[in-house]
Amino acid sequence: MSKSFFVDTTLCTACRGCQVACKQWHDLPAEQTKNRGTYENPPDLSFNTYKLVRMREEVIDGKLRWLFFPEQCRHCTEAPCLETAGDPSAIFKDAATGAVIFTAKTKGLNADEIIDSCPYNIPRKSADGTLAKCDMCLDRVQNGLLPACVKTCPTGTMNFGDRKEMLDLAKSRLGVVKKANPKAQLIDADDVNVIYLVAYDPRSYHDNATASNSVIRMTRQMALRKMFSPVAGVAARVI
Repeated sequence: MSKSFFVDTTLCTACRGCQVACKQWHDLPAEQTKNRGTYENPPDLSFNTYKLVRMREEVIDGKLRWLFFPEQCRHCTEAPCLETAGDPSAIFKDAATGAVIFTAKTKGLNADEIIDSCPYNIPRKSADGTLAKCDMCLDRVQNGLLPACVKTCPTGTMNFGDRKEMLDLAKSRLGVVKKANPKAQLIDADDVNVIYLVAYDPRSYHDNATASNSVIRMTRQMALRKMFSPVAGVAARVI
């Protein structure tokens, strides 16, 4: 059975323990940063930063709200990046977990095209064009361990398990949160394996927090056209 994360942003305190744990487990270097007038740091995901706690100050219903969003790859159930790449040695889906995995062979692909196909703007490239992102801590999960970010989370924001279990937990928590915040919702739960619960409009948390169904369909159609266009070309030459 595939695995899923459930991320309950209503419990997040922006301690950034998940962000640090991800760096530590993957042995990723720190990045040069500077004070930008926000606690959010570094400013964005990168080839060396797979997880980033987004922080926003928003005035909602006349009150200042701190909105925290632990951003990472969504491991889409039908991943446009995988379809766009069309090379299972470079990007593949782990059959047991549903994790979408990037390998060093992404270096030989059109990195910008793959990045553009992601509805959540997640993959990042190095100077040589190799792509990287969250890998669901696949090595840990395959050995019966929780992903590093989930293991270190002190508040219950980060959860991980069988997809059905996580969906049930997400729906249960949504029912509770909606009593106080009627606008609460689960983000793109049918299309991703990283299910976020937010109390307010998803785009108040981050511009790429959600992808509309039309965007998801568009990226899938673009990827499918790319996959089948070489076949069509060969057929035309044969005829």
